[in-house]
Amino acid sequence: MKLTQLAALCALATTATFTQAKPIWQDFSLTGLYGENYKVPFSTQDEKIEQSTVTAEYAAGFKYGDFFAFADRTNNDPNGNETYFEVAPRLSLGAVTGQKLELGPITDILIATTWEGNSAKGSDFNNYLYGVGFNLAIPYTNYATINFYKADNDLQKDDYQMTITYAVPFKIGSEEFLADAFLDWSTAEGPDHKSELNWTSQYKWNVGKHISPETKLYLGIEHSVWNNKFGTNIDQHDVSALVKYHF
Repeated sequence: MKLTQLAALCALATTATFTQAKPIWQDFSLTGLYGENYKVPFSTQDEKIEQSTVTAEYAAGFKYGDFFAFADRTNNDPNGNETYFEVAPRLSLGAVTGQKLELGPITDILIATTWEGNSAKGSDFNNYLYGVGFNLAIPYTNYATINFYKADNDLQKDDYQMTITYAVPFKIGSEEFLADAFLDWSTAEGPDHKSELNWTSQYKWNVGKHISPETKLYLGIEHSVWNNKFGTNIDQHDVSALVKYHF
């Protein structure tokens, strides 16, 4: 095992240890997606294909940090069934030191780690990312974060990644909506692997409130803009139908 892999595993284990306490808040959800403009660069190149996805997500906040994990189970004709997952614990340096690490829009500084993996015929991998994260206070958002990672990659050269997440609630009349997203940008890994940008956003209507105040059911769309997907010269722009339920 590489030294960088060992460091990443240690960071994940340390962060997980700090987050064993009872959650301050937590959320579990299931999402179903269907789109017709996905692309599989290594199988069908620039051809547009249909794809369905079921996503399980869990997020929680703890005294000493936060935790996010998800698993995508996708199905399309070229690849069949495929499972991709990420596990991303972060350790709050402000909570550990007892200091307020605030500057401008920054409200906390964290050790950020991610384990990402894929299970599919011929494309299994495990990547380990580690770096620094920042919680941000941005007007009109429920949350906003930015993380900077060094990525120890399994199948290609190591690179660097920036990840931004945010959520913006808004209303149209009496109806409640939520726009949330992540943006991943990674550096090039060589002449055969280009820099990537993946901006995936969801725009959701809270239809559950019309069933009961406690029902958290959303309908909407997911918009995927993925330039140089998997480091190739293939761009993906897809709009998928979405249904999401929070337990």
